[in-house]
Amino acid sequence: MIPAPRIKNLNQKPSKDGDYVLYWMQASPRVHTNHALEYSIKKANQLKKPLLVFFGITNQFPEANNRHYTFLLQGLQDVQNALEKQGIKMAIQIVSPPEGALELAENASMVVVDGGYLSIQRAWTQKVRDGLQCQLIQVETNVVVPVETASSKEEYSAATIRRKINKKLDEFLVPLKREKLSTRSIDLDVDSLSPDDLDSIISRLGSKSKVFPVVRYKGGNGNAIKLLDNFIKHKLDKFPDRNDPGTDYMSHMSPYLHFGQISPLHIALEVLKTKSPGKSAYLEELIIRRELAVNFVYYNREYDNLKCLPDWAYNTLMEHRKDKREYIYSLEEFENAETHDPYWNAAQLEMVHSGKMQGYMRMYWGKKILEWAQNPEKAYQIALKLNNRYELDGRDPNGYAGVAWCFGKHDRAWKEREIFGKVRYMNDHGLRRKFKMDSYVDVVNNLVNSSVS
Repeated sequence: MIPAPRIKNLNQKPSKDGDYVLYWMQASPRVHTNHALEYSIKKANQLKKPLLVFFGITNQFPEANNRHYTFLLQGLQDVQNALEKQGIKMAIQIVSPPEGALELAENASMVVVDGGYLSIQRAWTQKVRDGLQCQLIQVETNVVVPVETASSKEEYSAATIRRKINKKLDEFLVPLKREKLSTRSIDLDVDSLSPDDLDSIISRLGSKSKVFPVVRYKGGNGNAIKLLDNFIKHKLDKFPDRNDPGTDYMSHMSPYLHFGQISPLHIALEVLKTKSPGKSAYLEELIIRRELAVNFVYYNREYDNLKCLPDWAYNTLMEHRKDKREYIYSLEEFENAETHDPYWNAAQLEMVHSGKMQGYMRMYWGKKILEWAQNPEKAYQIALKLNNRYELDGRDPNGYAGVAWCFGKHDRAWKEREIFGKVRYMNDHGLRRKFKMDSYVDVVNNLVNSSVS
């Protein structure tokens, strides 16, 4: 049974006698542990209709490039094949997602959508809601605790949301029952692309970005499950030591979570089965920290600029915005890893060549952009631009929250200093004191050499 708070009626309209139930797959392109899909199958069975799944790919999604499209399409291959085995038709089209959904909804009995939390995703859902003549149901499946159930307002920090989420976990940490579709839809006459033709689709999308796809991570639920199994067997015990940049105790789930290719509920339930000493630390990141980020972008419409910061952080940065900076770099110098700092350069190169940056270095990376950009406003723009351009999990609530944290979000005031004011400071001496940084630089150099050879 799907917990009721996951399900929201968006337009209070009745279902009608259409040709099918339409599941507009927007933010959760997966078959495994997908509440929106299971709800859609159940509704199709109740209405004695086939189920049509629709996914719209647009070249107008802000800052999306070939790296992101490749990973997305690799995942859609998984989804289309898995749905076909269940007798379910999936229509993948290059079209504005809301416009494609509205067109297919003309012949639908009702529409189900999963939906994301960023402004553009919510605007898409609003457009469909305004144009529909049948019922629209949204089913939240990309968080453990639905965002409005967790909190009715923007939370100040992990401490404030942790208490609220922990009270709700027992209600939502439950396995999802699989449904079987009664009426096959695989023969529905609806146009669809085959994501197997990846190069052709990317060419049609017309992205002019020179950001290349990565080989280290391949999209799809199957690849996500393999990585998760390997993490649980070989790395979870060491997860509390994940901050050391020279080691690899991370799960590498963030790209798959960003694209909706794996369920956070599935990850949590698998981790909970273990007796690992790293279990609590990992669930804190997966549930509390990640869903704090969702809370942030959902309730704060300024999540992509400095205005999202708490007053103390914004004010202290403005007070120190004209402080003299020993180094000032342009966007291009940052992007090309042309700073004086070998550790920062290594972090940037890791992101460019692998599509992902080591977690602790991601914090250091953002802090130094604040220190070496012309002013806080430019620093924020540069950090977001580079994060969203190169990270596979860029353009994500976690990415926006991570950049904002570097500027004081979800943190407290510290001792005042030049440039940073009362915002937390990090430096290279701290890195060398805590970690064997030469090991990290060597790892990245090997990564770069292998990716260009």
